[in-house]
Amino acid sequence: MTHRLIAAIVTAAALGASAAAQEPRPLSPTGTATAHVLGKWVKPAGRGAPTLGGESYEGGKWIEVSYGRPLKRGRNLWGAGADYGKSALAGAPVWRAGANVSTRLKTEVPLVINGKTIAPGEYSLFIDLKENNWTFIVSSWAAQQKFDANNKEALWGAYNYTPAKDVVRAPMKLETLPHAYEQLTWEFVDTTDAGGVLAIMWDKQLASVPFKIGS
Repeated sequence: MTHRLIAAIVTAAALGASAAAQEPRPLSPTGTATAHVLGKWVKPAGRGAPTLGGESYEGGKWIEVSYGRPLKRGRNLWGAGADYGKSALAGAPVWRAGANVSTRLKTEVPLVINGKTIAPGEYSLFIDLKENNWTFIVSSWAAQQKFDANNKEALWGAYNYTPAKDVVRAPMKLETLPHAYEQLTWEFVDTTDAGGVLAIMWDKQLASVPFKIGS
């Protein structure tokens, strides 16, 4: 009886492991880019904090971008001429700048982009793709977590986007990278309590927009 019970347990464990191994991974895993500003580093009494420098960061505010991270997988991402950007748009009027759920910005501080102040809150991010001319879009469109064709108050990706809810548009600086990024990546660059740069990288393309921390 004992041997049969052990055999049954081993078989069940093997089947469970096999099922887990066969579960498909998402083609575009989710990711986040974060910045933490306006706090201060404090040296605690005693042993110190388990951080670089042994200090604790107190009172900071968060800025976060959440997005789907598609992989290049050998594709020609951008095209050229009349076909520029069409593959990335996938039939939408602007690019979701990610995959799946609309790319989302959540900020606990006011942000100033292209001279306009964005109040703390949550927004969708898009990019209007033109060859050698990308435009960064912050929009108050809500995001669908699952596609619902009947939901007219929120977007899935960038489908059915209109500029009616644009909060700010800003030209992006375009740079060619020496290496190709396989997976789409958003990053905060050169960030201080005064501001920084929000950048997106994919293949050999880097596009960025500067921001300031508002008051």
